Amino acid sequence: MKNLQIACAALLLSGLAMTASAGFSGPSKNHAATVAEALEMPDESYVILQGYIESSLGNEEYMFKDNSGSIKIEIDDDDWNGLNVNPNNKVEIQGEVDTHMMKPADIEVDMIRLVE
Repeated sequence: MKNLQIACAALLLSGLAMTASAGFSGPSKNHAATVAEALEMPDESYVILQGYIESSLGNEEYMFKDNSGSIKIEIDDDDWNGLNVNPNNKVEIQGEVDTHMMKPADIEVDMIRLVE
Protein backbone atom coordinates (compact mmCIF):
# COMPACT_ATOMS: atom_id res chain seq x y z
CA MET A 1 0.00 0.00 0.00
CA LYS A 2 2.84 2.37 0.84
CA ASN A 3 4.41 1.79 -2.61
CA LEU A 4 1.08 2.68 -4.23
CA GLN A 5 0.94 5.96 -2.27
CA ILE A 6 4.50 6.83 -3.29
CA ALA A 7 3.75 6.02 -6.94
CA CYS A 8 0.61 8.19 -6.87
CA ALA A 9 2.49 11.08 -5.27
CA ALA A 10 5.27 10.83 -7.87
CA LEU A 11 2.72 10.78 -10.69
CA LEU A 12 0.95 13.83 -9.25
CA LEU A 13 4.21 15.76 -8.87
CA SER A 14 5.35 14.92 -12.40
CA GLY A 15 2.01 16.16 -13.75
CA LEU A 16 2.40 19.42 -11.85
CA ALA A 17 5.93 19.84 -13.20
CA MET A 18 4.71 19.38 -16.78
CA THR A 19 1.97 21.94 -16.24
CA ALA A 20 4.39 24.43 -14.72
CA SER A 21 6.69 24.21 -17.75
CA ALA A 22 3.88 25.07 -20.21
CA GLY A 23 3.91 28.56 -21.71
CA PHE A 24 1.44 31.00 -23.19
CA SER A 25 0.89 30.50 -26.90
CA GLY A 26 -1.64 33.25 -27.66
CA PRO A 27 -1.14 36.62 -29.31
CA SER A 28 1.14 39.25 -27.83
CA LYS A 29 0.16 42.88 -27.48
CA ASN A 30 3.42 43.71 -29.32
CA HIS A 31 2.45 41.60 -32.32
CA ALA A 32 1.74 43.51 -35.53
CA ALA A 33 -0.38 42.04 -38.28
CA THR A 34 0.28 44.72 -40.92
CA VAL A 35 3.08 46.98 -42.09
CA ALA A 36 1.00 50.03 -41.09
CA GLU A 37 0.77 48.70 -37.52
CA ALA A 38 4.48 47.86 -37.42
CA LEU A 39 5.38 51.40 -38.46
CA GLU A 40 3.59 52.73 -35.36
CA MET A 41 5.11 50.29 -32.87
CA PRO A 42 7.88 51.14 -30.39
CA ASP A 43 11.49 50.05 -30.85
CA GLU A 44 12.20 46.33 -30.31
CA SER A 45 8.54 45.27 -30.62
CA TYR A 46 8.14 41.73 -31.92
CA VAL A 47 6.25 41.44 -35.22
CA ILE A 48 4.97 38.75 -37.56
CA LEU A 49 4.01 39.99 -41.03
CA GLN A 50 2.83 38.32 -44.21
CA GLY A 51 3.40 39.90 -47.60
CA TYR A 52 5.89 40.18 -50.42
CA ILE A 53 9.52 41.22 -50.82
CA GLU A 54 9.35 43.84 -53.58
CA SER A 55 13.04 44.48 -54.18
CA SER A 56 16.59 44.23 -52.90
CA LEU A 57 18.19 47.44 -51.66
CA GLY A 58 21.63 45.83 -51.27
CA ASN A 59 23.58 45.08 -48.09
CA GLU A 60 20.98 42.56 -46.81
CA GLU A 61 18.19 45.18 -47.01
CA TYR A 62 14.90 44.71 -48.88
CA MET A 63 11.55 46.42 -49.35
CA PHE A 64 8.63 44.43 -47.97
CA LYS A 65 4.96 45.18 -48.68
CA ASP A 66 1.51 44.07 -47.70
CA ASN A 67 -1.92 45.58 -48.38
CA SER A 68 -1.31 48.36 -45.82
CA GLY A 69 2.05 49.68 -47.07
CA SER A 70 5.79 49.08 -47.43
CA ILE A 71 8.67 48.89 -44.97
CA LYS A 72 12.41 48.30 -45.22
CA ILE A 73 13.53 44.98 -43.77
CA GLU A 74 16.96 43.52 -43.04
CA ILE A 75 17.56 39.81 -43.53
CA ASP A 76 21.02 38.51 -42.64
CA ASP A 77 22.39 36.05 -45.19
CA ASP A 78 22.36 33.19 -42.68
CA ASP A 79 18.64 33.78 -41.86
CA TRP A 80 17.56 32.79 -45.40
CA ASN A 81 18.38 29.12 -44.66
CA GLY A 82 18.58 28.32 -48.39
CA LEU A 83 15.18 29.85 -49.18
CA ASN A 84 14.83 31.51 -52.60
CA VAL A 85 11.93 33.90 -53.17
CA ASN A 86 10.81 36.41 -55.78
CA PRO A 87 8.27 39.28 -55.65
CA ASN A 88 5.44 36.83 -56.48
CA ASN A 89 6.10 34.59 -53.45
CA LYS A 90 4.08 35.37 -50.32
CA VAL A 91 6.30 35.12 -47.24
CA GLU A 92 5.95 35.41 -43.50
CA ILE A 93 8.64 37.31 -41.63
CA GLN A 94 9.23 37.41 -37.90
CA GLY A 95 11.48 39.90 -36.21
CA GLU A 96 11.81 43.16 -34.31
CA VAL A 97 10.94 46.74 -35.10
CA ASP A 98 14.04 48.92 -35.19
CA THR A 99 13.31 52.65 -35.05
CA HIS A 100 16.98 53.73 -34.94
CA MET A 101 15.75 56.35 -32.43
CA MET A 102 13.61 57.93 -35.18
CA LYS A 103 10.96 57.10 -37.73
CA PRO A 104 10.42 55.47 -40.13
CA ALA A 105 11.16 52.11 -38.61
CA ASP A 106 12.45 49.00 -40.28
CA ILE A 107 12.27 45.32 -39.37
CA GLU A 108 15.25 43.19 -38.36
CA VAL A 109 14.11 39.78 -39.59
CA ASP A 110 14.94 36.70 -37.50
CA MET A 111 12.92 34.17 -39.52
CA ILE A 112 11.44 34.02 -43.01
CA ARG A 113 9.29 31.29 -44.55
CA LEU A 114 7.14 30.77 -47.63
CA VAL A 115 3.38 30.99 -47.13
CA GLU A 116 1.29 28.50 -49.11
